[in-house]
Amino acid sequence: MVRQKKTTVSIPSFRGLHAVSLVSSRTKRANRNKDTSHEVLLRRELWRLGLHYRKHAKHLPGRPDIFFANARVAVFCDGDFWHGRSWSRLKRKLKDGSNANYWTRKIASNIKRDNLTTKALKSLGWHVVRVWETDIQKNPKDVAHMIALYVKKRGANPRNIHHKVEQQ
Repeated sequence: MVRQKKTTVSIPSFRGLHAVSLVSSRTKRANRNKDTSHEVLLRRELWRLGLHYRKHAKHLPGRPDIFFANARVAVFCDGDFWHGRSWSRLKRKLKDGSNANYWTRKIASNIKRDNLTTKALKSLGWHVVRVWETDIQKNPKDVAHMIALYVKKRGANPRNIHHKVEQQ
């Protein structure tokens, strides 16, 4: 097994920052980092296509949400807020809210970490697919089909994939 160099990104300090309210604090704490609803929805569709995957690769940089070892395809199901979808618009919106400095720095560091993770995986020969939460929610079948094509193209065992993907 090849050891990978750990990539670190500095996380903004919480020092001096407080939750706006007890309710918002509880809400943020309840957010999941794995097995989110959109991730589960995508996995269900991938399974229907006959794709057999693994979850939460602890041995890979960034711990991909879903991965296909034989095809070397890593999939990340990125939440729109936490990973900065439409970042320039979100950043302007955050500046008007509470703890603006913290949130803009936090999400910017997440984006930076995502880019470093993608580069690290690519350097190890992996194809990285990043999918936004709302894209999965809007049309999980299309997203699963797109991933299936990458997996098939990169040489996964096509026994089940071939038949089911082409039927769609």
